[in-house]
Amino acid sequence: MHRIALFFLTSVAFAQDAADVRVEKISSGNKFTEGPVWSLDGFLLFSDTATDRLRKFVPGKGVTEFASKAGGALGNTYDEQGRLYSCEFRERRITRTAKNGKTEVIAARFEGKRLNAPNDIVVRRDGHVYFTDPAFGNQQDSRELDFYGVFHISPKGEIEAIARSKTRRDGIALAPGGRLLYVSDADTHEIRAWDLDKNGAASNEHVVIAKIAQVPGGLRTDEKGNLYVATKGVSIYSPKGEFVRDIELGETASNVAFGDPDLSSLYVTARTSVYRIRLGAKGWLSYAPQVP
Repeated sequence: MHRIALFFLTSVAFAQDAADVRVEKISSGNKFTEGPVWSLDGFLLFSDTATDRLRKFVPGKGVTEFASKAGGALGNTYDEQGRLYSCEFRERRITRTAKNGKTEVIAARFEGKRLNAPNDIVVRRDGHVYFTDPAFGNQQDSRELDFYGVFHISPKGEIEAIARSKTRRDGIALAPGGRLLYVSDADTHEIRAWDLDKNGAASNEHVVIAKIAQVPGGLRTDEKGNLYVATKGVSIYSPKGEFVRDIELGETASNVAFGDPDLSSLYVTARTSVYRIRLGAKGWLSYAPQVP
């Protein structure tokens, strides 16, 4: 368990309102953190990928181990039923774990070939699943697919590629309402988007943000549709793709997720540490029960 320590305090004009941004380091001494996700049961889950563990942070109590031998989990998310979805890059698959601990594989192959190395994942409230499948480093050596994919799994378990790219797609997120899908591209330094219909089908691929200075990783949206992108720190953009500001952390960020009971904290995984940033904005969770 790690003691919670205040890292630094600054202030920022955000979303046209002045707000204090409070940054705390809530976990340190990890090997490589990724995949933060807030559970509606009141805790943050994140991956320590290099040690093959999932770790759990409860505000006010600290960090404990949640699971070991996690398949090299990277991205994680929940669905409305509270089931945990993980991108297991070492096992090259997507798993779903129920609250009773029962785990099932929901994707491991496409067109008869093994997935590359699933990286990040999001689930829409109606059960449609979207994930990225790049390959970095020595993951390239064992590829069977001749493209880097963005995939869609329907509630019936049917899998389709909504993008077959020569560049590596990384982070993934939904806009409020679940009708717009965002994906970061680690090679072109862009954020791309697709329109989604009520059946989960994607169309109209287009660039929302181009020429990002650092490599973009994980991303999330707040309730107003602003984008929060893991870069050297955290880069914030308006729903129109206009740059708002950067938040420096002192470590390169890998992924982000909104959490806390009021959803007004942004959790950031960054190499060996995990940070909590209090913002003048409320996050949007695609899997949370919502009023139509």
